[in-house]
Amino acid sequence: MAERQTPLKLRLPAAVCAELGVDAQTPLQMRVKNDQLVIQPRLRERVAGRRWFLLWPVIVSVGLAVGVYAYWWWQHLDTLPLSGGTSVASFVIGLGSVAGWCLFAGFFVYTRRSEEHPLIYWRNFPVILVAFAVMLSLALIGGFWLLGQLFPGAAFDRFTAALIFGVLTCIATTLMVEAALTVTATTLSQLLTVVIVTGVVIAMAANNHRRWWQHNLSFLGTNMASNAWQFNVTLIMSALLMIALVDTIFVALRSAFPHDRRLWLMRGMLTLVGLDLACVGLFPNNAASHLLHDQAAGMLVFLVAGLIIGCRWLLPGVSKAFLTLSYGIAVALLALNFGFRWFGYPSLTSFEIQAFALAFGWLLLLFSRLEDLVAQGKQAWTVVIEAD
Repeated sequence: MAERQTPLKLRLPAAVCAELGVDAQTPLQMRVKNDQLVIQPRLRERVAGRRWFLLWPVIVSVGLAVGVYAYWWWQHLDTLPLSGGTSVASFVIGLGSVAGWCLFAGFFVYTRRSEEHPLIYWRNFPVILVAFAVMLSLALIGGFWLLGQLFPGAAFDRFTAALIFGVLTCIATTLMVEAALTVTATTLSQLLTVVIVTGVVIAMAANNHRRWWQHNLSFLGTNMASNAWQFNVTLIMSALLMIALVDTIFVALRSAFPHDRRLWLMRGMLTLVGLDLACVGLFPNNAASHLLHDQAAGMLVFLVAGLIIGCRWLLPGVSKAFLTLSYGIAVALLALNFGFRWFGYPSLTSFEIQAFALAFGWLLLLFSRLEDLVAQGKQAWTVVIEAD
């Protein structure tokens, strides 16, 4: 029989207890995980605290599944195809998206009201709500498109179709509830990556038969492309998420750097990058808006280049490694730019994709560095370890 462990006593400052929301009666457990010392509520308490949250997706999904089964029975639909007009896909995308959106909104409001110092601010709520709703819809559309390619012509009886509908809706709504309970600045940064990558990949796949790569990347948002709205909405939603992320990070930085004008300038430039990215989606590369599209795209390049060059002076405590990487990306962008304009190599499509990947990747690195500054700005306590 294993020897029973003696509980450890850890004295924490009142400020730490208030920030963590724990007291002397909170059951805690300490573990070593990934070379880190993690202190958190015991698994039993964590599961019990989330149990009733996860009941809502199950209740909503079962109710919707019974409802769609009754509707199909009333319409005398004995067989439902996997994809198409009246299909499992259309009902999951329609009803599942609405259910996930409503649950996300409700639990987001609930968690923010229960927090004394929320990590996400109410003014960003509309942007985050729309972004998660669009992301869920794009994920469902992309998922069923893939299933349609894997199982062409698949169809199910009414009961099986309702069962599949309920399971997929439950998964979608559960993910939305989890997102509402755990959304932070890091989550927004990850969501920004997922939204823009997923949206662009879906737009590329939808226009594969039109050989979009023989034109340019902007072709995906024109009236000659299939479902161009997906590409343009992806850019607009990414821009709104970026603006919300900038606002969240820099408000948190205000307490650590209250009168630092460099950060205010960087905040303004990053906000302009987000607004300019939205303009690229609002003004697609059609004949009527070609000039506005080119001006917005050109300004985006100048803003990102200005941030890369100015990070030495605008970013507090910038490391030599980050500067070296930033200047390396700047040189790569210049090489791609002049190579395309002077020698025609690489091609326009290749140039746009590579330049976008480099610039977007650098912006994500910058956000990561800013999040580190937020963490460093919090009060720290010296800890002395005495091994038993």
